[in-house]
Amino acid sequence: MKRNSQTLSQDLLQWFYENKRQMPWRETNDPYKIWLSEVMLQQTQVATVINYYNRFIERFPTIESLAKTPIDEVRKYWEGLGYYSRIKNFYEAVQTVHKDFNGQVPNDPKQFLNLKGVGPYTQGAVMSIAFNHPLPAVDGNVYRVYSRLDNDAFDIASAKARLHFEEKVLEDMPEAAGDFNEALMELGAVICTPKKPLCMLCPVQQHCESFEVGNVLERPVKLKKIKKRVEHYDVYLIENDGELLIERRPDGLLASMFQFPMFDTETHISNVESQLDMSLTLFNEPLMTLKHQFTHLTWHLTVYIAHTNDKKKASQHWMSREEKSQLTFPTSMNKIYERYLSSL
Repeated sequence: MKRNSQTLSQDLLQWFYENKRQMPWRETNDPYKIWLSEVMLQQTQVATVINYYNRFIERFPTIESLAKTPIDEVRKYWEGLGYYSRIKNFYEAVQTVHKDFNGQVPNDPKQFLNLKGVGPYTQGAVMSIAFNHPLPAVDGNVYRVYSRLDNDAFDIASAKARLHFEEKVLEDMPEAAGDFNEALMELGAVICTPKKPLCMLCPVQQHCESFEVGNVLERPVKLKKIKKRVEHYDVYLIENDGELLIERRPDGLLASMFQFPMFDTETHISNVESQLDMSLTLFNEPLMTLKHQFTHLTWHLTVYIAHTNDKKKASQHWMSREEKSQLTFPTSMNKIYERYLSSL
């Protein structure tokens, strides 16, 4: 079966216009808001993103309003959304747009691609949806749709997968490039799903080779396995005059967010005291244990409460309960803090 690009795009777009889900970023032509939505939607479900998006746009409705706000306040509006490098990169890119492009998202695809954190997918999505540039936006949904349409066994974990599937999208792309990209993603999200595809409701079923031969659930093919690293830490809730000791995370994972002091589980309490430069009275029984998953990493956290009477040092940051709402913590640390409050 050789798909007909014109009829496939017509069938898909007609279905999309009649059935597309209502989302706040589909009600605007503002490239800044479309860009924000695409950043938020990376690795995150639509239902989760909507509330974050609305709250973020209410506080930062323009490039200028975001660019002029300190990063710590901006992070607070991302707290709980995860993958925090996204907001760091987006914030830096917005600073560049504000400074070098007079606060206007560049409509030149090459200039947009050069911004911090913008890769081929984000470039294709934003440039096509906001400016209708005929660029593909290939994500997991699109891999799956085209793997099934063409009964294509190309390994989607391969480094060459993006270019392979971008060529397929470009073959079928109509004049309404942005709508077509959105329609492909919508099809993958609500019809051509990974485990229980709704093939009988699919608007492009007649174009689908995998449906014809009956191997829909065997596509796409992903050969490479991701091995997760496992790390074990002790977390210390150290009390002093009703306040808790906190620290900023270094560059890398969850960079610049706040956390309670964390040490490898092999670190003896005497070394903890030495590194923190204080004496501790430690409850031997842990407050809680917590398992937290990242994409390529799992944290196993054991949480202890400790007291210190040592005089507070200028280099240390002690947090009151009132200050907690003003600071940005990873989800794992927020769960720990909630458990701590419930224990008081």
